Amino acid sequence: MYYIIRNSFKNELYQSGFYSFPPLYLKIMMKDLLNIELKGLPIEGLDIHIIKKYVVKTPSDQSFNVKNLSILLIKAGRFKIQLQEAVQDLYPRDIIVIPKNSFCTLLEVQDKLQFFLITFSSEFAIENCLNKKLLDSFYFFIIKESLKITLDEKEFLVLSLIYKLIYFLSKDDKLSRFDYDLQRISFSLFLYELKFIYAKHDTMAALNFSRRESLAMGFLTVLSIHCRKQHHVKFYAGTLSVTPAHLSKIVKSITGKPAKILIIEAIIIEAKNLLDNSQLSILDIVEELEFDSLSSFSSFFKKYTFFSPSEYRSNAIERFKSR
Repeated sequence: MYYIIRNSFKNELYQSGFYSFPPLYLKIMMKDLLNIELKGLPIEGLDIHIIKKYVVKTPSDQSFNVKNLSILLIKAGRFKIQLQEAVQDLYPRDIIVIPKNSFCTLLEVQDKLQFFLITFSSEFAIENCLNKKLLDSFYFFIIKESLKITLDEKEFLVLSLIYKLIYFLSKDDKLSRFDYDLQRISFSLFLYELKFIYAKHDTMAALNFSRRESLAMGFLTVLSIHCRKQHHVKFYAGTLSVTPAHLSKIVKSITGKPAKILIIEAIIIEAKNLLDNSQLSILDIVEELEFDSLSSFSSFFKKYTFFSPSEYRSNAIERFKSR
């Protein structure tokens, strides 16, 4: 099914003429692109650029720390960069994952550099990787070393089209609620494709994680499976054979959020998905999520979304009608 979606997606963009894109000329330092403030954007925590002509403004050998996780795909030209101790020569069709907090030195730009760049905040990454189908993608957000591979022509084409779809949606400041949903779907598609490519090239198999990182990944895995029924840190700590305090401390050090907050966010995501399904009554959802009563569920949902469950559902129905 996933391959059918990928092929269908590619054909749709070709038929719509979406593949031809207006040129974007950049007169901003690469340092600022990698460290852009990810607030007040159409998708909070996500930024994307398609650069058709990079005008070099960053002095050679300038070093800085990378504030945001970024994924860079080279379309044309040559880009030489040092991340931590590793020097990377990037050529057309090369993709590289630039970890958050990397120490970066820009060494050289040649031959009319063109590239795609997508940047995430940690909060955005965590929220979107709570989906069990995307959980493995969280590896990209905790790695400490840059991951570079060279794509074949088909891989480059598919991934560049997804970059363009996300870009197209993120630059429109008059989006409908459906467009926001499509943004999330396109980001999920990006993560799926990224996972597929890196797994194919066996890069992920070579990754080593510390005990702390493994514990955090274990928590997220158990959370993605049990969040509908288990709402307390104690359950997840017991499953992983650690104390609740230790689990929360480690999870916060890796993800930036304590375990309890991630549990709450996972429950809210599941609740919204269930409320979007008009076949289920709100009482059915209360039972599915194992809340004690309708009032306790309503209070919980409104506390973290500012809408009652019935208000959220009414808005969802209106969004569906407007499509």
